[in-house]
Amino acid sequence: MPSSEFDLIYRYFSSLGAGPAVDLSVGDDCAILRLESNERLATSVDTMVEGVHFPENIFPEDTGFRAVSVAASDLAAMGARPIGMTVALTLPEADEFWINTFSQGIAQAVSAYDLPLVGGDTTRGPLTITVQVMGALPMDKAMLREGAQVGDIVYVSGTLGDAAGALAFLNGEWQPEPDAAEYLLDRFHRPRAQIELGSELLGNATSAIDISDGLLADAGHIASASGVCIELESAALPLSAALESNGNSDTVLKWAISGGDDYELCFTLPKGVSVPEGCTRIGQVVAGEGVKLDQNVDFETGYQHF
Repeated sequence: MPSSEFDLIYRYFSSLGAGPAVDLSVGDDCAILRLESNERLATSVDTMVEGVHFPENIFPEDTGFRAVSVAASDLAAMGARPIGMTVALTLPEADEFWINTFSQGIAQAVSAYDLPLVGGDTTRGPLTITVQVMGALPMDKAMLREGAQVGDIVYVSGTLGDAAGALAFLNGEWQPEPDAAEYLLDRFHRPRAQIELGSELLGNATSAIDISDGLLADAGHIASASGVCIELESAALPLSAALESNGNSDTVLKWAISGGDDYELCFTLPKGVSVPEGCTRIGQVVAGEGVKLDQNVDFETGYQHF
C-alpha cells in the first residue's frame, strides 16, 4: 500500500509524462512545456464527481479514460494540438487496486491522444477527478463558438444520443439487446475526443463546439456567441442502430438533442467547403437568434449543475 501521495504519483503515473513538447514532467514543483515560435497555448479544465458525472461502481479503467476524453474534447473543439495534461485526484481512501486500474485508463488515453501526463495532485475526500489539458494553436487560427455566418451549414460528427441511451439503460429505464447495450455502454464509458477532426477543421470551420451538454444546448452556445439562429432538421440527426432499437422515436429524439455526453463536434462550414468523412449535415444558419427544431417535442435544454 503506498505510504504517501508522492508514492501514489510516482508508482502509477510518473511513466506517462514523456512527449515532444515536454521539457520537464512529473517530479518537480512545475512541469515545463515547450511551444513552437508560431504557436500559442490553449488550456481547459474539467471536473468529474462520482454520482454526478458518472455512476458509482464504474470500472476504474473506464473512469480514467473517460475523464481524459472529456477534457481533451475541448482541445478538439478548438482545433488544438495536445501537448500535456495534469490530473488532480480526490479519493475516499488509498485503494491500490482502484488507483492501479484507474492509471491504466489514463495510460490508454495518453496513448490515444498523444497527451502526456505532466503533473497532478492527490487529496482525500469524495471521489473527484479534475483534468486540465493544454494544447497548441497557431498564432492566427482557432475554432471558436463565435463566427457562424448566415448561410453556413451546420454539421455534427458521429452519432448523437448514444450516451443518454446508455445512461437510461444503467438507470433501468429500458433493456436493449446485448449487442446494442454493449455498443451504447462503450459510447458512454469510453467517449472519443475528436482531436483529428478538430485539426482537419481548423481554418475551415467558421465555428465549433463539442457536444457535452446536449446538441440543443451546445448549438445554442454557437448561436448566442455568433448572433445568429441555428435551424436543426430532426430527420437529419445521425443515430446509431443501437439507439434506434429503443423503438420510441420521441424518446430517441430527446436523447439525441438533449442527452449530452457524446463529445462529438458540432460545427459550421460555408457552403461548398469539403465536409470531413463521418460528419452529417443537420441544419443551417439563418438570421435571428437561438435554436429552432422542426418538431414540437417536450425536451430538456441540456444538463445544468444548479
